[in-house]
Amino acid sequence: MSQQMMFPSPSVHDKALLADPAPLGLAGFAFTTFLLSFINVGWLTGADAIGTVIPLAIFWGGLGQLLAGVFEMRKGNTFGFTAFSSYGAFWLFFATLEILGALHVVVVTDVAVGTSLLLFGIFTFYMWIPAMFANLGLNLTFLFLWLAFVFLGLGDILPNGTVTQVGGVLGILAAAAAAYTSFAIVTNSNLGPGTIPLGPGMRRRTKAA
Repeated sequence: MSQQMMFPSPSVHDKALLADPAPLGLAGFAFTTFLLSFINVGWLTGADAIGTVIPLAIFWGGLGQLLAGVFEMRKGNTFGFTAFSSYGAFWLFFATLEILGALHVVVVTDVAVGTSLLLFGIFTFYMWIPAMFANLGLNLTFLFLWLAFVFLGLGDILPNGTVTQVGGVLGILAAAAAAYTSFAIVTNSNLGPGTIPLGPGMRRRTKAA
């Protein structure tokens, strides 16, 4: 009996489940967030800047993260499925809102947009709690993102440009942490675990015997 028959190679389906979708989702989130945050802090200005964010938000930030979320679900990762699917949906929401607002199909108010950002902040806060126990990279990503949503939401509701700029800086920090985490996972998958450190997660308390 041949060795191939004794140890059959993984099927295409099995190989698809072996790949880690997290770096794709993290990269899509990170670099779309970078671009929008550059606008929020005032480094990029004008309608052309928002016009550049929208396609990126649809394809990389939106569909890219939704795709990552689907594969996280297939891997049985509830956290990854919930996070990537939700933030992918956020970017599609953002892009759709900008398009419909520009076409005057819907009326977009700062208070309503700010409230939606605060709601995403609440979601990010409770996602940050389990992220604390994963690794330092994800911990910082969700911490800075939670704060960014809060400041951006308040910046729209008040409205206050300085508060929005602070939210933009926090968004850059969240994007940087996500990009580093994506880089580390991709590199470690090729060069071996621990090549690029992700930092420890918080220790879970164990019940006393």
